[in-house]
Amino acid sequence: MQVYPDRFRQTLKEGLKGCYLVFGDEPQQKFEILQALRATAKQQGFDDRTVLVADGEFSWSRLIDATQSMSLFAARQLIELELPTGKPGTEGAGILTDLASNLSSDTLLIIHGGRIGKDVQRTKWFKALDAIGVFTICYPLEGAQLHKWIQQRLQSESFQFTPACVKLIADFSEGNLMAAAQEIEKLTLAYPDKQLDEEKLASALVDQSRFNVFQLVDIMLQGDRTRCVKILQRLESEGIEPNIIIWALVREWQTLWKLNHLQNSGQTITWPKLGIWKNRQGYYQQAMQRLSKHDLTQIGEQLTEADQLFKQTSVVRPYIKLCHLCLLFTGVPLAHMAFAESAETL
Repeated sequence: MQVYPDRFRQTLKEGLKGCYLVFGDEPQQKFEILQALRATAKQQGFDDRTVLVADGEFSWSRLIDATQSMSLFAARQLIELELPTGKPGTEGAGILTDLASNLSSDTLLIIHGGRIGKDVQRTKWFKALDAIGVFTICYPLEGAQLHKWIQQRLQSESFQFTPACVKLIADFSEGNLMAAAQEIEKLTLAYPDKQLDEEKLASALVDQSRFNVFQLVDIMLQGDRTRCVKILQRLESEGIEPNIIIWALVREWQTLWKLNHLQNSGQTITWPKLGIWKNRQGYYQQAMQRLSKHDLTQIGEQLTEADQLFKQTSVVRPYIKLCHLCLLFTGVPLAHMAFAESAETL
């Protein structure tokens, strides 16, 4: 049964299913859904939690063992299985299909991963698990959907606001739900009376954006390495989620890749179509002069590696890797240099 992210919590109130399939490339919705699932499972006695990642070294016997073993201290167990590619392979597909008809009522299975296509949704294993559970897919929100999400988030915090406030937050976050959620959380502290208008909001966003991710991106595109590192240090001290910065870097890489293609093929660059307004066009022009197609290819590979690293492992100092990535955008030749995660400073 497919359920959209905005209806997911209501589904949980109707009772837990045996299996949940959570896929997509929008991190905020996925994070909130997984957190809601874990909290509900905890409330209902699923005290034993097992986390598995089906990467290249994964043995599917571990999943079988997990479903057949019970803790001495917990009668019910939660098993989380991450599928980084969204595809379990032949062996995994067979095990998941069998598991769908043999899953104990004392076991709750959550399978999650990145964006998947219709080809995965049509597979036997996926249909078998979907039949006994719930499937939800988390994609980035745009336009009216983004505005609705922000509006609902403000309402959940009991804010009184105008439609212009919703648009301001949408423009400020540029579709990044993590950034939007963080700003709304800050607003609850800045305005405890819950009264919000355009003037208050504009002032708050300016105050909070002094060293924000968007400023980091602009400094990075300009190639100012020293300021770039300083802003990263400030963002780390403020506790900004590394995934927000990764999202921003991927977004800028995609834009630069499109610009490089247009430039190399002799096509005219229509800046507004790319969502780049006049005040930022100079930043991209500087980056295009500095970065070749080969450079962008290497940066893309590094971003993919970092994205998987952050998702699959616990990185002790993620900002070291983020600094490595940002310096690549500024033109520092670090593509083949390993980063020192244990370093004390950026």
